[in-house]
Amino acid sequence: MLPGNPEDAELHRSTQEGALPQRRAVCREEKPGLPLCRKVCYAVGGIPYQMTGNALGFFLQIFLLDVVQLEPVHASLIIFLGRAWDAVTDPAIGFLVSKSPRRKYGKLVPWIACSMPFGVLCYCMMWYTLSDATPTSLKFLWYLFMYSFFQTCMTCHHVPYSSLTMFLGGTQSDRDSATAYRMGLEVLSTLLGSGIQGQIVGGYHARLLNGCYVSNQSLPNASTYSLADSLENTRRAYVFASLVLGSIYCLSCLILIFGVREQPGKVTASLSIPFWQWFLGRFGKKTAASLGLVLIIPALVAVTQLRHNFPAFVFLVMLAGCSMAVLYLLPWSMLPDTVDDFMLRNPGCLNLEALFYSFYVFFNKFAGGLAVGISTLSLHFAGYRAGDCTYNPSVILTLKLLMAPVPISLLLVAIIIFCLHPINEERRKQMRMEMEAMGQQVQRGSRE
Repeated sequence: MLPGNPEDAELHRSTQEGALPQRRAVCREEKPGLPLCRKVCYAVGGIPYQMTGNALGFFLQIFLLDVVQLEPVHASLIIFLGRAWDAVTDPAIGFLVSKSPRRKYGKLVPWIACSMPFGVLCYCMMWYTLSDATPTSLKFLWYLFMYSFFQTCMTCHHVPYSSLTMFLGGTQSDRDSATAYRMGLEVLSTLLGSGIQGQIVGGYHARLLNGCYVSNQSLPNASTYSLADSLENTRRAYVFASLVLGSIYCLSCLILIFGVREQPGKVTASLSIPFWQWFLGRFGKKTAASLGLVLIIPALVAVTQLRHNFPAFVFLVMLAGCSMAVLYLLPWSMLPDTVDDFMLRNPGCLNLEALFYSFYVFFNKFAGGLAVGISTLSLHFAGYRAGDCTYNPSVILTLKLLMAPVPISLLLVAIIIFCLHPINEERRKQMRMEMEAMGQQVQRGSRE
């Protein structure tokens, strides 16, 4: 969510004025020894955020449109306003976490412990379907509040959790190892979220769709009852899936709370450069962008044309996903260079890394919510109606446009902007030399 917010501020407060950013600093390591059990317990704490986020990304829009049967306008507003609120809470929660006092159980762990019960409750209530007799305005307010409050709870969980890396204790290699465990379990949790919920509700969605086909060959009353029963069973399945994921959420947080002891001392070690940033630096960012662009465009075009060929569809979606992952990393690789360039040009401005990261996360989430909201709103103008068994050609055409032409056009614009980025390889080498010179000055000053 918000990488490096509180620990960046803590790091700069613990070093003298003019010190390097925390990822460049070369400082003395503290006492070694981080047990494997503590690394695993820390890594388990990353499951809730990735698991619930992936489940929401896959199923919330379908749930609001086909299960709750809200109008596309209302569903798009819920998703957009919820994501926008999530973006606003990131810098706010990051500021509050950095300013919170250290208590008996630490500075960060209490945030995780206090937000857990509210997060689990909101997640389960978000998948609960209100009665069909409930006014649409109340349904809209219910799901908007639950979605927004859940996003706030997840921010209260993930901001301190991502900062906890610097307060685990042990050596720098121990913390790097704990981060590797965390990344591995986070990847697994993304599959866990969509996989568990998909297995639980997927069969009911298939029966609901099958009821649409059967209704054309059955008596009107019988088809109505069949569709109503299938819809009610689907709603129960969503509640059951939320209880399962909520239980995993709760268990993961308890393992983190009782298995990790937050170290109270200030940490003066830096984080190592992630593998993906090394990859982009080694092979070139423009090379990576070109590779992603070459792979993703034909994959997206082919996905919109495939019919009744599930293995080929899965392969193309995986190819498009891998390509998007490469392109998604480019802004993250540009951000550290931007921070370094700003600090070198303005040496009197310290402790601004959190501000840069907060604004990046804000606009990233705001754009994501805007994209989902606009796509859902486009279905409304195309004539989509919740509960319809057949869709008119304009809805199908809109879905195809949203799958390929629109993202490809935006992607080309983004690549053009990326190529115009003023920090090139020559400027990056110059910054590296200036940072090394500053590092040597800091080391000499510390020895004196």
